[in-house]
Amino acid sequence: MDGRGILIVVSGFSGSGKGTIMNEIIRRYNNYALSVSATTRNPRPGETEGKEYFFKSVEEFEKMIAKDELIEYARYVDNYYGTPRAYVEEQLEAGKDVILEIEIQGAIKVKEKFPDTLLLFVTPPTAEELRKRLVGRGTETMDVIDFRMKRAKEESLGMDRYDYLIINDVLEDCVEEMHRIIQGEHRRSFRNQAFIEHMKEELKGE
Repeated sequence: MDGRGILIVVSGFSGSGKGTIMNEIIRRYNNYALSVSATTRNPRPGETEGKEYFFKSVEEFEKMIAKDELIEYARYVDNYYGTPRAYVEEQLEAGKDVILEIEIQGAIKVKEKFPDTLLLFVTPPTAEELRKRLVGRGTETMDVIDFRMKRAKEESLGMDRYDYLIINDVLEDCVEEMHRIIQGEHRRSFRNQAFIEHMKEELKGE
């Protein structure tokens, strides 16, 4: 079997629990690597270089764009965020399955550049449950919650661009399901061309 890792993009509504799932899957299985984004925003207390983000100046980031060193990037408010190509390539070559947690526009860009990318979309079982989770966080005003629900409505239009939907009802089941999907993906024939060719060659000699 091909020992190279798979590039996986995970998107989902704000409040779908995708961050919790990512942390849990990384903790539970050792064949995953979470991609670390580059950003021009300042580090928050407790954030370390190379763990939460690679912190860059605007000039450094724009150089990375010019040199095509980012798989995808976007600008939010006054800061750039992007996925450095070198880090991802390194992890894939080492046989790790690399997970990128990005929003829909970024996911589509990645799939265009790397057609073999596996796209997963995380969603709660119902819209009502999504609102309940956002309220339950207790960190946002009702205005922000309404804005996030409106954004979810827009994002839902892109759900059918994804390879799999992951319904996050029970966290435990959700993590297991995501792991199973990714492991099954390793068996897809297009990811095993070298093995198939080798088998055909061997059978010629029979």
